[in-house]
Amino acid sequence: MTTLQIKPSSVFLVSGGARGITAKCVIRLAQNSPCKWILLGRSKFTTDEPAWAKDCFSESELKKRIMEDLRNQGEKPTPKVVQSIYKKIASQREIAQTLQTLEQTGSQAEYLSVDVTDAIALKEKLTGAVERLGPIKGIIHGAGNLADKLIEKKTEQDFDCVYQTKIKGLENLLSYVPASQLDYLVFFSSVAGFCGNAGQADYALANEILNKSAHLVKQLHPACHVVAINWGPWDSGMVTPELKKAFASRNIEILPIEAGTQMLLQELADTNHQTAQVIIGSQVPPMVKDFDSELRSYRIYRQIAVDANPFLYDHMIAGYPVLPFTCAISWMAHASEQIHPGYKCFSCENARVLKGIIFDENAASEYVLDLKEITKNPEEIQLEAKIWSKNKEGKIRYHFSTQVKIRREIPAAPVYDLVNMTPDHIISGSRKSFYQNGPISLFHGPTFQGIERVVNISPTTITTECVVHRVSEKQQGNFTVQGICPYIADVQTHCVLLWIQHFQQSLCLPAKLDKFEQFAPIKYGQPFYSSMELLSKTDTGLKVNMISYNQQGEIYTRMAGGQATIIPLHLAVA
Repeated sequence: MTTLQIKPSSVFLVSGGARGITAKCVIRLAQNSPCKWILLGRSKFTTDEPAWAKDCFSESELKKRIMEDLRNQGEKPTPKVVQSIYKKIASQREIAQTLQTLEQTGSQAEYLSVDVTDAIALKEKLTGAVERLGPIKGIIHGAGNLADKLIEKKTEQDFDCVYQTKIKGLENLLSYVPASQLDYLVFFSSVAGFCGNAGQADYALANEILNKSAHLVKQLHPACHVVAINWGPWDSGMVTPELKKAFASRNIEILPIEAGTQMLLQELADTNHQTAQVIIGSQVPPMVKDFDSELRSYRIYRQIAVDANPFLYDHMIAGYPVLPFTCAISWMAHASEQIHPGYKCFSCENARVLKGIIFDENAASEYVLDLKEITKNPEEIQLEAKIWSKNKEGKIRYHFSTQVKIRREIPAAPVYDLVNMTPDHIISGSRKSFYQNGPISLFHGPTFQGIERVVNISPTTITTECVVHRVSEKQQGNFTVQGICPYIADVQTHCVLLWIQHFQQSLCLPAKLDKFEQFAPIKYGQPFYSSMELLSKTDTGLKVNMISYNQQGEIYTRMAGGQATIIPLHLAVA
């Protein structure tokens, strides 16, 4: 049995708590820890029923009696009217059943008919309940509405209906009961808020605000047990057999009521006190639309300010922040994925640094990404991508370009057949000595530091062991990590810089990449190896392959035909 620190005298306030899944969760909590409950709902509640409805619990039979009553009153029993009366009776019965079940657990419960978005009415109703039951020590915010439509078909009323219940309702609850007073604060969020869902832009937005609110309240009130639970779909009356089939076709698991309510108990246990957000259920994969074979073009605008992208201060060259090549590649790749839900970036070919982006006095405030579909089939789409801006005279400057290939399925990771893990101890040192440690070291700041040691080095190869620590969302700015992590990808190229420093006491800057392939992402804190193979070299440039892989040789990413411009050290220092 899960033990919770809920006292019998504790009072819980639950929005949307008298019906549906929230009521099931409340009952399960009460069975574990009987206490006092204030349940909020918009439905009017009375125990009085028409005489003809009493002792009738079959839906079909009850609807027949509703139609008979309407005819007796001289009214026409339309399906809409019959359903409305039936829902009202069923709602009142469910509320009564919830209250009765709570009392059977040894709890004390009251139901208040009030809309949580009405601050005045909420305060008025709660004041009386608190006088009767005592101060509120826990809140479960389970109220919510749906108005599922594609975003172009949504109205302001649709948005308000969904958004206000979640967010205005939360504001009103915490205005009446300050978070500093609470022992427990539980938000019933949704996986739609975490990963989105077609037709639920407003619902996803509202739930993601709940998720972020949980983290914020937890920071401000660490003693309070705060958690936003991102529920998947429950096996309840709302999930019809047709909907179950649709979920099954998308590999979305249905959450059994008994299992879900037990998981709620586990999340409220002391062992999970520090967890501010949790997903219970399957993530929602993107809806796959009918394939559109028409080749299209897109234009995306992005304002890039240095202060809004703190990672840039860790990538300074000649005193100015410079956008890493990997950030440009990830931007072009991620935009291609976002335009085509269900596809993932597999490769970027013929990637070029044209003018680059240097944040000096000539930097633009706005940059443009043009995407043009080149080839297209249901399994794979290839796009031409270019990033450009205009200078003060209005002249276009091209900064980066590539061809992005996105696919439904990413091929299985191949094995690197030239793995060499034998240490030669030619270059000793650690992360601290490799970065920002004088002229013969890498210039990168903490965001881009990842090499832990050099395993071995030769005139044509180098192998490094790397670990990249987590980069905060604030630090990432506009360049948040999605399919390709630009910060880890940049570290994968640092072996080249170490190699050229060792053999030529020079630096180099990227110019071109024939192909970038990602078979699997590398996670923060996950050790990996990065190797360089020298293909050719002149006095002014070199061409290499770079491969990143795990200890078994399974390849994460492969960068083929990387070309860089060599800069003698004395010129770089100058």
